[in-house]
Formats: sequence, C-alpha cells, structure tokens
Amino acid sequence: MLSGEQKEWIDRYIRYLEVERRLSEYTCKNYQKDLNIFISFCKENKISSWDNIDSEHIRSYSASRFRSGVSPKSIQRNLSSLRSFFRYLIKEKKIKNNPAQNVRAPRARTRLPENLDTDMMMRLLDIKEIGFIPDRDRAILELMYSSGLRLSELVNLNTTDIDLSDATVIVTGKGNKQRIIPVGKFAIGAIKSWLRSRNNEIKPKSRALFISKRGERLKARSIQSRLSYWAKKQNLSVKVYPHMLRHSFATHLLESSQDLRGVQELLGHANISTTQIYTHLDFQHLAQIYDQTHPRAKNKRKG
Repeated sequence: MLSGEQKEWIDRYIRYLEVERRLSEYTCKNYQKDLNIFISFCKENKISSWDNIDSEHIRSYSASRFRSGVSPKSIQRNLSSLRSFFRYLIKEKKIKNNPAQNVRAPRARTRLPENLDTDMMMRLLDIKEIGFIPDRDRAILELMYSSGLRLSELVNLNTTDIDLSDATVIVTGKGNKQRIIPVGKFAIGAIKSWLRSRNNEIKPKSRALFISKRGERLKARSIQSRLSYWAKKQNLSVKVYPHMLRHSFATHLLESSQDLRGVQELLGHANISTTQIYTHLDFQHLAQIYDQTHPRAKNKRKG
C-alpha cells in the first residue's frame, strides 16, 4: 500500500489547489474525495508508490468503479481528478508520465427517446376541430407519425414534395440526402384537408407545406408549441415532443414487422448501430412493409 510519504503528495496537491490555483473549498474537497477513493484502490491492489502506477492500473480502477454501480459521469470526474493530480506530480518531478492521460470512463448507455403507445397516439391524433389551424396541426401530427419525419425535415417540406396520388413524400434529411417515404391514408387525407384550408383562406405565395396565418413557413419552435398544446388538450399524461412521434413511428413498425433494416431505411439512418452496416432496400419492398404494418397506412398503391 502507499506509504505515508506517498500520501503526503495528496496533501501537498490540495494545498497547491487552495493557495496557487485558488480553487473553492468545495472544489478542493471533491478533489480530495476522488483521490481518497483511488488510495483505497491502491491499498486493495498493493500499489506502493505513485511511480509504480501505469495506465492498466487506471483502467482497472475505472472498471472496478463501473462494476460497483458508479455512473460513467462520476467515473469521468474521478479520472479527471487523477489526471490533474498526476500532472502535478510530473510538474514536481515525482513521476515522468501521466498514467491517466488516455484513459476514458465507460460510455453511458444510450437512452432511447420515449414513445407513445398506440392508444395514446390515436388519442393525440383524434382532433375534432376544423379550420385553418386545426387542419394544419392535424396534418402535421399525422405526417410526423405516418412517416417518421425529423422536425427539421417537416419544417423544410414544400408543397411539391408531397405526391398525393402515389402517397409518398420526398424528404431531404441529414447531409442533404433525399429519400422517398410512404405516407399513410390518414395523413394523406389530413394533408388534402389542410391544403384546401391553406389555399382558401390566405392564398399564400410561399412554397412551404406548413405555414402560419401570415403565410410564412412555420418554424420548428411553433410546431413544438402546437404539439404541446394538442397533447394537453387531448389529455395525454406525458410531455410530448416532436422526436417522440418519430420514435413512436419506428417502435410501432418494429413491433409489427421486426424488419430493422426496413425501418432504418424509412428513418434515413446511415447505420443501425455502430457495428451494423447499412443495407439498402428497394422502395417497393419498403412500401409493402409500411402498408402491411403501420397502424394508419393500409394504402393500395399504384402497381
């Protein structure tokens, strides 16, 4: 285990932080706490000197913290404290290299966005009101859920991007990559109603598919606000945001079809995950998957 002389270097370091770096008492206590945890690790692993520590010891320390249930964010802070301490030891010529320099905390598990179950989604979409605003909002919600669009993709849609007869929409996604996506019959019906209201009420000059009463392209923040409005009005018990509709689209299709590659293509993802390669599926196959499985599709397409 570390000798009293070795532990003294931690006391010197904390004094350095307090006096020369002028860090707050709270910050210095956090550094002290992190270094004390590492001292316990050194004791358990019979490490007797700071210059005996290498990167494998630091990785083992990080892994032991992770196994004990410490969050990746906390482990990153632990490692940051160690890197700073070892830099101090290098400055004082106690060690030559920083063993913690290139060691990173375990990655946090990626949290999937929340999604609405089918019943909640149907309730959200069951808008009874008619008129310019309700017709527009109904079309927005139906299209987002029908085709799994990103908010930015929806905002940038023009009237020429929708093919009502073929029930498809041309979407420009990330990296300006275009894809053609099926649109369900409920969304097609809602878009037709919206276009009638749009053209009858203000005869807009804008090419934008979704516009405000002033005839301007609807902004992302406005769509987020309208989605929150309808979630409350339809008595949904959760906070609803645009990406939730996209994730619900993907979840409901996967539950029905189990076709991960097809959903990947519909969403416009380059990869299924960091380890799975991208596989292209032809559009007719995607349309068939969509029509057979999406709760609000059931279209008959042109052959």
